Amino acid sequence: MRELPKRKPNRLAEYDYSKNGAYFVTICTKDRTELFGSVIIGTPNVGAVVNRPNAFVELSEIGKRVENEIHTMQSIRKNITVDQYIVMPNHVHMIIVVAENGRLSTDNGRLTNDNGRLTTAPTTRPSLSEIIRLWKRAISKQIGFSPWQKSYHDRVIRNEKEYIRIAEYIEHNPETWDKDRFHPSSHNPM
Repeated sequence: MRELPKRKPNRLAEYDYSKNGAYFVTICTKDRTELFGSVIIGTPNVGAVVNRPNAFVELSEIGKRVENEIHTMQSIRKNITVDQYIVMPNHVHMIIVVAENGRLSTDNGRLTNDNGRLTTAPTTRPSLSEIIRLWKRAISKQIGFSPWQKSYHDRVIRNEKEYIRIAEYIEHNPETWDKDRFHPSSHNPM
């Protein structure tokens, strides 16, 4: 009998994802199905997520619900801020900041909250995975099915330079859609 390949763990071992900090999160649709909209080259229409004048995402009705839940997530959880995000046709990128007051600043290249405490100070639960699970579930309930792949990718943002690099990547994602690793032409069907 053939042994199945071992899956690489998605989370950092021994890391407490309920800690204050900034997290880069990518969540994909199941089978990379383009449900959230289309990348358009040209002048944006009303209701489009504008990133650059020559490339933008025109959101579908499902994409608009996804975007709305990003705003809802941070309005109901006072310790959560989504500093940067983009809803792409088949995935979502977000920088999620977890802090007592929802804001972090930098202190000599280290991320701190507005009280000046290092981001390693514990916060109340829920963890990042619980936040994402509840967010995905809210969208699934609204649209009547789960569009999501099972897991998601995250990266703990360690300093301001990394934060800026990731924020720029998110901002310019529509411009580079045809070269994106999540673009349908970049993967082989099973």
